[in-house]
Amino acid sequence: MIIIGVDFYPADQENASVNTDTGEYQEKRLTHPQEAEEFDRCLASVGRTVRVGMEASGQAQWFERLLEGLEWSCGGEMAR
Repeated sequence: MIIIGVDFYPADQENASVNTDTGEYQEKRLTHPQEAEEFDRCLASVGRTVRVGMEASGQAQWFERLLEGLEWSCGGEMAR
C-alpha cells in the first residue's frame, strides 16, 4: 500500500508518501496543479492500493475532484 499525506499552501502543495511494502519514503513539493495531477495519475497507473490523508482546507476542492476522477476516496482506501 502507498500512503500519501498532502498539505496545501496558496501557491503549491507538499506530499509525503511511504510504500508500506518496501519502506520507501519520499517528499515532493508540487508547485502547480498540473504537477499534482501528473503525480496522482502516475500513482493511479501502478495498480497499487493508495490511501490519501489530506489537510481540510478551502484550497482542496480541486484535489478532491481529482481523486474522485481517479476513483480514489479521501481518507479512505481504494484498490487500483
